Amino acid sequence: MNIEQHLIKLVDGRVLEVATTGDATGPTIVLQHGTPGSMYTLAGHAEALADRGLFFILPSRAGYGNSTRREGRRARDLVEDINQVLDALGRDTYVTLGFSGGGPQALACAALGAPRCRGALSAAGVAPNVPDFDWTEGMSDEARQEFSDFLSGGPGFEASIMEAYEEMKGCTPDNMMAVWRPYFSDVDAASMEADDRRIPFGLGTGHAFVNGPWGFYDDNVSTMSEWGFSLTDISVPVGVWYGSEDLMVPARHGDYLSATIPTARQHYYPAEGHMSIVSEHRDAIADEMISFFR
Repeated sequence: MNIEQHLIKLVDGRVLEVATTGDATGPTIVLQHGTPGSMYTLAGHAEALADRGLFFILPSRAGYGNSTRREGRRARDLVEDINQVLDALGRDTYVTLGFSGGGPQALACAALGAPRCRGALSAAGVAPNVPDFDWTEGMSDEARQEFSDFLSGGPGFEASIMEAYEEMKGCTPDNMMAVWRPYFSDVDAASMEADDRRIPFGLGTGHAFVNGPWGFYDDNVSTMSEWGFSLTDISVPVGVWYGSEDLMVPARHGDYLSATIPTARQHYYPAEGHMSIVSEHRDAIADEMISFFR
């Protein structure tokens, strides 16, 4: 696959690392990686859809890879970053897919970036941390402990970030399964055995940390904080894709998003997990993204 890499300077002086691939004459899809991740994480998804006539933009969020950190960022702040990337690349309207921890950013684009943002997909995406919603219920023991540390804040939060950083900074395609297996359900582990899934995900994880843990740190603060917009204000279509075999983002998050977003299109597959919901439904996801341009 032909991937071009860019370092795009933003108006505030920061730099965003971005990969592009696909049909430059086709509609624009912005793929937003999970937590942690980088521009490589969803490259396999773009490659699998190479024949669909789409142009893919894959940014590394602030603090990940070679993208400059933006301390204190919130989900809403990503919208302007995306607009500036689109301007620099000469692109106009777009649809965005946010995977896992990229979900809040995709939903921010839907809420605050319309009409340039024509629609969004949340794939295994998290719900906001709101009262009367147990954010960690149904997660694996490892994920539940980590997010419990994040929620409690203070030294426990920072220690958890650094522990995860030490575990994941050396992630490669060769050791990706060993690094991530405690977080995967069996269906996810089986889904990620293929090279076209394992290799970009391993590259994306390791590259996320080339300049330290701060993208991961800021992502978790952002996800657990107020996002800066209301889900009920979204007026463009939003596809919500999720399954019950997800140990990192339990199905109740998808249930919440589907029930709260006025324009939600629910795609619930009980047998799918965190990774397989994307890898096993690539064509259907592409069909929905394309439909948002009509």
